[in-house]
Amino acid sequence: MKLFYSLNSPYARKARIIIHELGLAKHVEDVLVSLPADDKFRVINPLGKIPALILDDGSAIYDSPVICEYLDELGGGKFIPRATLFADAKGKWRALTLQALGDGLADAVVRRNQEMRLPEDRRSAELIARQTRAIEGSFAAIERAVPKFPEEPTIGELAILSAIGYLDLRVPEDGWRTRYPQLARWLAKISERPSVMATKPPPA
Repeated sequence: MKLFYSLNSPYARKARIIIHELGLAKHVEDVLVSLPADDKFRVINPLGKIPALILDDGSAIYDSPVICEYLDELGGGKFIPRATLFADAKGKWRALTLQALGDGLADAVVRRNQEMRLPEDRRSAELIARQTRAIEGSFAAIERAVPKFPEEPTIGELAILSAIGYLDLRVPEDGWRTRYPQLARWLAKISERPSVMATKPPPA
C-alpha cells in the first residue's frame, strides 16, 4: 500500500498514528505530496486532497475517516469501536462524533490560516471571525469532554490531538493552554506516546 500525505497535515496524521500504533508500517509506503495537488496526484484523488491510500490491488480510498477506518480494521485495532458477534460497538458514535469535531477544528484552523496569509487588503475579517468562533467553540466543547476521554484513545482523540498539533504549528502564540487547562494536561500526557511523537509536524 501507499499512503500519500504531507508532514503537516492533521488529517494524514491520524492515519499515520494508526499505522504506527498497529505495526502496519512494513505494509505501507509513505509518499510525500506537495500541495496544491498536480494532475498526477489528481488521478489518485480527484479532489486533490490528502491523505489518499493506494491499496495493493491499485484501487484508491480517501478521505481521512475512510482511510483510518480501513487501517484500523486491517490492523485489528480499536480506534473505531466495532460490534462483535457478542457485543454492540460501545462508544462508536461518541468516537465518530469526536472525530468530526476534531476534523472540523482542523478545517477552521486551515481556513483561517489561508485567509491570514493573504495581503491585508484582501482578507475577509468576517471569514476570520467566523473561523475563530468555530475554533474557540470547538476548544470549549473539547474542554468539557476531556474528563470522559478513555485511557486508550479512539479515532476521536486522534483527530483532536492532530488538529491541535496543527494549530500549535501555525499559531504557536495562541495561548489556548491557559484558557483550556484540562485539555492542555490531557494533550501533554498523550503526546508522550511514541506514535504521537513520531508523527509530530516539523517546525514551520
